[in-house]
Amino acid sequence: MKRARFIYNPSSGREDVKRQLANILDILEGYGLETSCHATKGEFDATKAAMDAVERGFDIVIASGGDGTLNEVVNGLSSYEKRPKLGVIPAGTTNDFARALGIPKNYKQAAKIIGEQFSVPIDIGQYNDKYFINIAGGGTLTELSYEVPSKLKTVLGQLAYYVKGIEKLPFLKPIPITIETDDKVYREEVMLFLIANSNSVGGFEKLAPNADLRDGLFDVIVLKKTNLPDFVRLASLALKGDHLTDPKVIHFKTSRLNVYSYGPDPVMINLDGELGGQLPGRYQVLPRHIEVFVNQNSVSKG
Repeated sequence: MKRARFIYNPSSGREDVKRQLANILDILEGYGLETSCHATKGEFDATKAAMDAVERGFDIVIASGGDGTLNEVVNGLSSYEKRPKLGVIPAGTTNDFARALGIPKNYKQAAKIIGEQFSVPIDIGQYNDKYFINIAGGGTLTELSYEVPSKLKTVLGQLAYYVKGIEKLPFLKPIPITIETDDKVYREEVMLFLIANSNSVGGFEKLAPNADLRDGLFDVIVLKKTNLPDFVRLASLALKGDHLTDPKVIHFKTSRLNVYSYGPDPVMINLDGELGGQLPGRYQVLPRHIEVFVNQNSVSKG
């Protein structure tokens, strides 16, 4: 019998996981998974719990919560040479990673996917000594993820970020950065840069429409210095996935890059929606680094 460690954030969403815990465990046990639980108690607790699960020899680690909880679990697993397989039961507001892999928000369906144990290897991003599974970014507009109230995110979803962006843009300053890849150097004043591992970012499924969790590459999107009318126009294009060819946008794929700021102010970095440090930094793809359980009918093993 395989052993699974269920790491969940009891306050995620509307505390649905906490209420459904017995039912989730019953489903997992029905598939022959001997499952024990850990309820997170604060920042970085999910990381510690995931590391403990690796060291105790668990076969499977299940993350249940929002993208922040998942990021912490991934940071707990990724530095080990031998890693348990990862299951996801989404319970947050946007659940970008789960959406990118077609993992349903319905806890019964998500638990059954884990029970059926069909897994695929996916890429992980590394920023300096930290890891991210979905998105990294920097710039004044990325700070909106810290400022949009959680209740507003729940009610409005991606529209909350759009509204907050329009509200804040007249007061935001572009940041001067240099981006170095193996074959090119970009030096620009930008409103934001995004390093996408998947195609679902902040609830926008078409912000990085070409990103793929298993291609060994990041999709890098840079929004140059812009004004309010351009921002509104680009945000409208982004909803349809038509923004990547706009002259205000730089877009390319790469497996690694260095980013520096040459301005006077520190530039904070966002990793999967959470504060992840500040520039300068090195980003690299760790190809097919973690095995994740997915719906066999929605993705091929290749």
